[in-house]
Amino acid sequence: MTRRPRIRDVAELAGVAPSTVSVVLNDTEGARVAGSTRDRVRAAAAELGYVPNSLARGLRTQRSGTLAFISDVIATTPYAGQLIQGAQDAAWEAGYLLMLVNTGGDKTLEEHAVRALRQQQVDGALYATMYHRSVTLPRVLDGLPTVLLDSRPAEGATTFVVPDEQQGAQSAVEELVRHGHRRIGFVRDLHDGPAVDRRLRGYEETLTAHGLEVDPGLVVRERSDSAGGDRAAGVLLDSERPPSAIFAFNDQMAIGVYRAAAARGVRIPQDLSVIGFDDLYVVSSELTPGLTTMALPHREMGRLAALALIAERDGAEPAGEMLVPCPVVRRGSVGPASPAAATPH
Repeated sequence: MTRRPRIRDVAELAGVAPSTVSVVLNDTEGARVAGSTRDRVRAAAAELGYVPNSLARGLRTQRSGTLAFISDVIATTPYAGQLIQGAQDAAWEAGYLLMLVNTGGDKTLEEHAVRALRQQQVDGALYATMYHRSVTLPRVLDGLPTVLLDSRPAEGATTFVVPDEQQGAQSAVEELVRHGHRRIGFVRDLHDGPAVDRRLRGYEETLTAHGLEVDPGLVVRERSDSAGGDRAAGVLLDSERPPSAIFAFNDQMAIGVYRAAAARGVRIPQDLSVIGFDDLYVVSSELTPGLTTMALPHREMGRLAALALIAERDGAEPAGEMLVPCPVVRRGSVGPASPAAATPH
């Protein structure tokens, strides 16, 4: 057969009516078709290479069985694999196919891409960003079930799945306090935003909960890269009362903390304990000693976002904020504080 096989061809080969082929291949609930007939229909479809027209079926059922994963530049970041994998696994288990669109942050491209996806009758969209921030959803998504991933809505009632930044910071500081540290520095990003604001809050609240001083001089703003971490740690280590431990806003800044410590002959973790945030494996596992850090739960975030989207497509109300815990990943950069550092001043 040189043309594309049709449902009538399958019916003729299987010796059944076209309606029976439709019932079998679409797994229509409640249809009474003998098992032997089902086997014959599926064998005929396989022999002819027949694939049901999903677009036509979608017009009948108002479902296409596809979900869109729309991202700015996250698909090109180290986080992408786990985030997409989690969403894809959940979608696949529920019978959906995930379609990925990376816009590169281009708003014009984003609008054209979303319009094209809507023309394909996608059942819903996951809207993901490179880092935790507030976003305004494009108007072209109006009316389509949409869940935000690693971002929060600037306005409106929308489900959004984000890491529990505050809990992560609390756990990081708890890890240091548990090792006897009482003077703990925080090297943070220059700019305010959901991630840095909540990590700062978790840092301060945990110190207060343990009766430790919240010293503004122990919090240094810098660029959230290794060079910024180097400069920020230098300020702390060169101060009159340097900390015995440093909590870094992310693993990139932690690289700079290591560099600043090495330049001053400060040993990690014997003289200085360091804990990061993100668990960028290529960074945290390759440093010497390995970096103890808080993991961003990307796979679980992707999974929960896809499940929330499917639930909304089935009629559930938007769930609002969904926080995913950040677990500690222990390696070798946190050690016991010296007796002098463990004594409150």
